[in-house]
Amino acid sequence: MAVRLRFALHGPRHDRIFHLVAINRSIRRNAKPIETLGVYDPRLKAGDEYKTVEWSVDRIKYWLRQGAEPSETVVRLLTLGGILTPNSRFHASLPERKTKATE
Repeated sequence: MAVRLRFALHGPRHDRIFHLVAINRSIRRNAKPIETLGVYDPRLKAGDEYKTVEWSVDRIKYWLRQGAEPSETVVRLLTLGGILTPNSRFHASLPERKTKATE
């Protein structure tokens, strides 16, 4: 079974939250996951300066050691969070992002 770390959408339209899940790569996005690893709420609450992510670092590292493949978005988020290093093996499979300066 090929496991993938990806986001699942939950909540009503215009009020979404994202669950970071370990899930079989061949089933649909919002299907029942093997394990929920974290929650990302992209909206700022009153008085907050930053968006926050609540996740279980130990479980994410466990799934990465077991061979789970993270999606592009998850790789970027884990790199920002310090879980993955910028030169990890997961970055090699990412396409190069174009910026306005390079176009």
